[in-house]
Amino acid sequence: MSDKIKDEQHEQHEQHEQHEHHEKFEQLTDEEQRHILEKYDPESNTRDLQGTMLKVVFYGLLAFSLFQLYTAIFGQYTAYLQRSIHLGFALSLIFLLFPAIKKAERTKRNKIPFYDYILSILSIGVGLYWPIMAKELYFRVGNVTTMDLIVGILAVLLTLEATRRAVGMPITIIASTFLAYAFFGPYFPGFLAHRGQDLDSVIQLMFFTTDGILGTPLSVSATFIFVFLLFGAFLVKTGVGQYFNDLAVAFAGHLIGGPAKVAIFSSALQGTISGSSVANVVTSGSYTIPMMKKLGYKKEFAGGVEAAASTGGQIMPPIMGAAAFLMVEFIGGIEYWDIAKAAAIPALLYFTGIWIMTHFEAKRVGLRGLTKEEMPNRIEVLKKVYLLLPIVGIIIFLLIGIPTMQAALWGIVLTILVSSFNKETRLNFKDMIEALVDGARTALAVAAATAAAGIIVGVVVKTGLGLSLANGLVSASGGNVLLTLFFTMLAAIVLGMGSPTTANYVITSTIAAPAIITLLMLDLPEGAAVPMAIALSAHLFVFYFGIIADITPPVALAAFAAAGVSGGDPIKTGFVSAKLAIAAFIIPYMFVLSPELLMIDTTIPQVLWVLVTAISGMISIGAGMIGYWYREVKWYERILAVIAGLLLIYPEGLSDTVGLIMFVSLFAIQYFTRDKSHDKKKSVPAV
Repeated sequence: MSDKIKDEQHEQHEQHEQHEHHEKFEQLTDEEQRHILEKYDPESNTRDLQGTMLKVVFYGLLAFSLFQLYTAIFGQYTAYLQRSIHLGFALSLIFLLFPAIKKAERTKRNKIPFYDYILSILSIGVGLYWPIMAKELYFRVGNVTTMDLIVGILAVLLTLEATRRAVGMPITIIASTFLAYAFFGPYFPGFLAHRGQDLDSVIQLMFFTTDGILGTPLSVSATFIFVFLLFGAFLVKTGVGQYFNDLAVAFAGHLIGGPAKVAIFSSALQGTISGSSVANVVTSGSYTIPMMKKLGYKKEFAGGVEAAASTGGQIMPPIMGAAAFLMVEFIGGIEYWDIAKAAAIPALLYFTGIWIMTHFEAKRVGLRGLTKEEMPNRIEVLKKVYLLLPIVGIIIFLLIGIPTMQAALWGIVLTILVSSFNKETRLNFKDMIEALVDGARTALAVAAATAAAGIIVGVVVKTGLGLSLANGLVSASGGNVLLTLFFTMLAAIVLGMGSPTTANYVITSTIAAPAIITLLMLDLPEGAAVPMAIALSAHLFVFYFGIIADITPPVALAAFAAAGVSGGDPIKTGFVSAKLAIAAFIIPYMFVLSPELLMIDTTIPQVLWVLVTAISGMISIGAGMIGYWYREVKWYERILAVIAGLLLIYPEGLSDTVGLIMFVSLFAIQYFTRDKSHDKKKSVPAV
């Protein structure tokens, strides 16, 4: 008997060692995470500075944050001064931090070549040109001197190069193409043709008006976005990122296929402070993807879950990757809270859809949740729930009508106060300085992207391209709503590939959204103001599809980053993530056709009914996509399930009734013919 016990103990010891080895093999080191980020996220591909230059950049970033904080607290300078100083800070620091060649050897990245010093100094000069020459520039508005022309050309070229380094090639190519379009308009065919612009006109537009580089996108970067990025940096310093993971495990880890649901829960929370799908994938995915693989999920499915969930973080209120702040400016006559409220149900349905499909996949394969021994102590986790108070505080501040920037400032104050509740999370002076530096570092790419987006907006405004494209798309679709939406979806996905959230929205809203607005306005009297329901649904439509470009093959950066973590095939991971995010391909059509989903002009009972039917619809679509509900779903049942789901998501009386009948019928058939033996099967972790 004792020998048997010894054998069992020996076997358990070997299994424990294998388990530990497996976890060690699976868990990504900080260096591995950094490598993946550098490969798929240009914002993370920075130099390893040392010595004097490290201090110079550190204090430069600190000065950037202090300038932004000062103007946020005591009042901003005039538009030209605020935006040009913001641009000068960003460009000069980008040339010191970001190498010109991304694939340079890591050992060579602690040195700054002479030409980057020159570019950095020129950037400072460009940033200071408006503050120094303001009176003269105001006095001779509209007249561009030789020096103005030189500075304006430098501003454009430096912006494009800084954007290429800090953000990536896609948006740089798009901005450059639009510049070429401004010059060569007469040579374009059909409705794309325009009379063309000369160099003086283009440079004046780009740097000496508020319609180009110094336009609305950069204005939002220099005000709302920067302060919210600082709020996020302070929040991260409290350890809230890891707490999101702990909280998700504590409440979702024990469920069927628990680790996948942890990834969804955690990534949705991370999305409230993260402005990057790729960064979200790598930071939370390095924790959740190995957990999913250990449980038994295939590499591609594990990566797909994390990519879809992390991308969804960008459409998750209240912050939505900072695009909501831009939306306030672009739509006009709308409050920030209206946008967050409108995005709530679509975001809920998005994450519900992913949750449901991972649940059905876990049931189909027979995967268990985490055991009690693998779960953290829920009471201990809840002891740190105070870390979420700043996020709740931001929502309350915005809800009671505190201006957006002041809400962010109070959010920072609340974060510092809340962190003091516990010695482990308390922020000291050094932590606060580092948070200011980290916030400014994050803002560099946003500033470059919004400046480049301003180039695009300027050309569109000057040439009338937005209206021309809108009329062209409506004409190509023959005035058919669904075809127009389909063409606009394709345009938004293509334009959104490889672009960060803020630039993504600026591009898609400027080029693609007018097509939807033009079509929906055809039934209204000529010259009528655009109703909020039309404007908001059009802007959210293109925003959603621009974001979904991150998980839409063939260019699916978030999915590729997830594959880098999981070791799976990148293209297969992309298709899995796109399938899991099916809600994002359906819901935008629904809320354009029926704005009740955006909670516009609805009552509470109507909203509740929309929620019940839409969530039922996502359950039905999830079963159809995965092929499992209470048992395997046959091919014809899958078709019927998807149709029922679409009918239920579309908020209309007849469609809801038919969809509900189909849903209840399918549910009953599945439940009463289920395979009870399958439900009793329990898998073990794959080691």
